[in-house]
Amino acid sequence: MTAAPTLIRLVHLSDPHFGTENGDAVEAAAAAARALRPDLTIVSGDLTAEGRSQEFSAARDWLASLPQPQIVTPGNHDTPVWNLPQRLFWPFGRYRAYVGQPAAAGFLPGLTVRSLNTARGVQPRFDWSKGSIDLDAVRQAAKEMTVATKALKVFVCHHPLVEMTNAAVSGGVHRGLAAARLLAEQNIDLILSGHVHNPFSLALPWGDGKTYAVGAGTLSQRTRGTPACFLTIEAGPDTIRVAVQEWTGAGFEQGLVWALPRRRLGNYEKEEASLPLS
Repeated sequence: MTAAPTLIRLVHLSDPHFGTENGDAVEAAAAAARALRPDLTIVSGDLTAEGRSQEFSAARDWLASLPQPQIVTPGNHDTPVWNLPQRLFWPFGRYRAYVGQPAAAGFLPGLTVRSLNTARGVQPRFDWSKGSIDLDAVRQAAKEMTVATKALKVFVCHHPLVEMTNAAVSGGVHRGLAAARLLAEQNIDLILSGHVHNPFSLALPWGDGKTYAVGAGTLSQRTRGTPACFLTIEAGPDTIRVAVQEWTGAGFEQGLVWALPRRRLGNYEKEEASLPLS
């Protein structure tokens, strides 16, 4: 038996869009993340603007400057925008070459995390930027996470599974509501995403009401009414504190903070001592 960590700290970054990145903000965010020494760094997609090799090369260098361990998932901009054959037959080939697998899993003491890719190269609808999710893969991820009964359970994807009424764009995830409900009913604590470029926090209406959809903003120049920003997440025994770290042009300052009631953990049991990624 291992004593429970008193606090789990996550840094959640998203949508740097290398090629249209805010250069000062992405460098400062990496420095801030290193200073925070998080238990896990999460990057929820749209590393690039157009899926070009040079953009992925810059993104890879930036990821290398962020604290380890990491969970990274692709976004809709991480497919080749203008190369239609690649979009059709090899949409995440460059992502795999420069970053790694589009889905990942891992355990830390007091934490279990899964990511799934909601981006698609092409879809049978006009707007290919919108998301889609495989419910069988969601069920499998939830099943794997529920084994770690006492851990903070975190699910990561690029597109929000539920729509934000104040967001400038829609995630439009096929089967998104069904996936969100499934995760809530399996007591997953956090569903982390990006895509809309506006930070948010929302308690989902299913299960015990203590599953939260949380979105990071952007670190690019493509802001949509809110500054470039990232999130810090600190999970204690009773509360999950989500804070927006806003770029001022000279540094990051804490903005909006959400204090989210956490479901009871009971006695902690060690699941794994390290974070293997797959």
